Amino acid sequence: MSRIGKKPVDVPSGVTAAVDGQNIKVKGPKGELAFRAHDDVVVEFKDGKISVQPREDTKRARSMWGMSRTMVQNLVTGVTSGFEKKLEINGVGYRASIQGKNLVLALGYSHDVVYPIPDGIQIVAAKPTELTVSGVDSQRVGQVAAEIRDFRRPEPYKGKGVKYAGEFIFRKEGKKK
Repeated sequence: MSRIGKKPVDVPSGVTAAVDGQNIKVKGPKGELAFRAHDDVVVEFKDGKISVQPREDTKRARSMWGMSRTMVQNLVTGVTSGFEKKLEINGVGYRASIQGKNLVLALGYSHDVVYPIPDGIQIVAAKPTELTVSGVDSQRVGQVAAEIRDFRRPEPYKGKGVKYAGEFIFRKEGKKK
């Protein structure tokens, strides 16, 4: 039995949800999101709660049960409060700035890295060494943050590069004379 899948997802006031077969649409103050559940689960909307149940007792249906419930929860969370990832930039001369619809990163290369900001994603550079990626879709926010991090991953000797806030970088000892 899925402990996560058993709990129904509460739909708060100010949020409208519609379930049409396997399609779930949620609309709230921050935007609108949709998700198509797997055919092995049954999705129902009753009394302001969305519940997900497995269609039959197979391993695949049970594995899709908890995942589908979590995806529905992410829809509701996204349209009410949204998601955000914080990134930190470490290194001498490494910095970020927003120029129009582009994120410009100086990461020690011979050129600046220009990253076009996708639709539905907001990037804020509060300081030149701190970035906040936010949006309503959890998957897109994480993907954009991962793409920015991949421009210069943190290296283990000095810790220079782009890392998630709170991420631990395993440090190595350098050469000894």
